[in-house]
Amino acid sequence: MRKPEALSEFKRGLTMLRNQYPEKAIAHLSRAVELDKTNPFYLSYLGLAMGLAQQGWDAAEQACSRALQMKRTQPELYLNLAEVYRMAGKKAEAIGALEKGLKFTKQDPHLAKAFRRFGARRSPVVPFLDRGHFLNRHLGKVRHRLFSSVGKG
Repeated sequence: MRKPEALSEFKRGLTMLRNQYPEKAIAHLSRAVELDKTNPFYLSYLGLAMGLAQQGWDAAEQACSRALQMKRTQPELYLNLAEVYRMAGKKAEAIGALEKGLKFTKQDPHLAKAFRRFGARRSPVVPFLDRGHFLNRHLGKVRHRLFSSVGKG
């Protein structure tokens, strides 16, 4: 009974997002989620809108992650989560979300394009040390500067 109303609210919310009114989109998307709690798209786009409008990264990440738990094979949900991570300044997490999405969605072309846009990370300079190890971080910066100066970065 309430699903057509939920879809209508979702469409209004998407229109607001496309027209760059994320604050207004939140009201419609929240209503859609309220009316149909089982639809991962409603929840994922609500998370995206919350990130854009309120920069409430934790809540936005939670909403997008919960949506993915509901339907892991949907590329759009990974794209939304990656975008939230990107906006929050978490590039590594964004790339990780896209990598996971590529596994679960059989190499979706939209995810592959987003992955290329984000840029994959190079392997650690010293592979037996953790990526976050101070030596890998320092040598990685040196490598980046060196490759950037010769045009291969």
